[in-house]
Amino acid sequence: MLAYYFSLAWRSLRQNRALTVLMVLTLAVGIGATMTTLTVFKTLSRDPIPQKSDKLFRVQLDMYPADARNSDNEPPEDVSRFDAETLLAQHRAKAQVITNGGEAALEVGTQAPMSVSMRYATADFFPMFLVPIRYGHVWNANDDTTRARVAVLSESFNEKVFGGTNSVGKTIRIDGTPFTVIGIAGHWRPDPRYYDVNNQRYGGTEQVYIPYSTSRDLKLGISGNMNCYKAANDESTSLNAACTWLQYWVQLESPAEATAYKAYLANYSEQQRAAGRYSRPPNVRLRNVTEWLDYRKIVPSDAHLQLWLALGFLVVCLVNVVGLLMAKFLRKQGEIGVRRALGATRRDIFIQFLMEAGVIGLVGSIGGLLLSLLGLWAVRHQPSGYAGIIHLDPALLALTIVLGIVATLLAGLLPAFRAMRITPAIQLKTQ
Repeated sequence: MLAYYFSLAWRSLRQNRALTVLMVLTLAVGIGATMTTLTVFKTLSRDPIPQKSDKLFRVQLDMYPADARNSDNEPPEDVSRFDAETLLAQHRAKAQVITNGGEAALEVGTQAPMSVSMRYATADFFPMFLVPIRYGHVWNANDDTTRARVAVLSESFNEKVFGGTNSVGKTIRIDGTPFTVIGIAGHWRPDPRYYDVNNQRYGGTEQVYIPYSTSRDLKLGISGNMNCYKAANDESTSLNAACTWLQYWVQLESPAEATAYKAYLANYSEQQRAAGRYSRPPNVRLRNVTEWLDYRKIVPSDAHLQLWLALGFLVVCLVNVVGLLMAKFLRKQGEIGVRRALGATRRDIFIQFLMEAGVIGLVGSIGGLLLSLLGLWAVRHQPSGYAGIIHLDPALLALTIVLGIVATLLAGLLPAFRAMRITPAIQLKTQ
């Protein structure tokens, strides 16, 4: 029976091709714009480490001077070197990481020196952030203590300089200092790069990883924010400089552990105030990954606006489709009267016209999918950091088809209902 209704719907659509094309294009444009915007929004707002996002916490301590003006009452986003190293030594969490980005000149064999992006970190960085290791191993806490000259290479960088082979044991030179390669990371690309959103939020990870203590021993260059609150004779990255520039993360397994650790941070802040390092009462923050990304507004406000505008545009398109379907169905009053006189029930009429709306939805959703792919292609060619990671995933592809069909069926309910309510006797008298 459904095949019969489908045949009637298809013949009806072919009778007025211009109107059919107009309805399909209206629906396709609305779906295409909505799905393009939704894909971008979903990519930007996704959880970069869903396995542990509720267990990894960013630490913030308030070492602002007493006269500093921060209307939002938020402490600095980063911590000082003294605070980071003190917290690490006290080891109050299951795992903790000091980390920061940098750049350095790297040499391999007789190749010309190249500038590479670096990640300085303590040993827990790899297990905490679930960095896979393809070859070799990572350094340990003892390597941190001894400032070992060891390095882990990213998969892409190892492919670039060593052809993707197992390069464990090879020697590289960073700013002229020899380092031994002890590990090669596997594919790892958290987007956004939540552990340090100040250094390239999207588009890949660093090329070389070395111990944080080694980077300070060699005074390698850093990248990211550097905020200093007191004048000092020493350089801003020295141990006692009143400057915040390091990211400090901890892993806590439960809400109770998080509450206890936050209390510990407040007590630590009070101790630093008593020692004269802090000028304000304790003001600490402990945000998990999701909370941290929300706080940093990783999803731009205009992305939210664009999503709402696209949804509003889809509603306008559906309203237009409702109007076109209403006009099309009511023009068939004579045909409906004949069918009713020949024994068709109201239910038959309703299903026939609802099927016609569903066919328009199917064709329109396919057109919307094609327009979505075109829109995403245009997004990928924009000069933005996230452009290269925008792709239509299978779930959104299926949603595109379902959205088109369901939206059009909903749009066709009123016209189909009006059509089935036509009285056959009155229509037959007017013929």
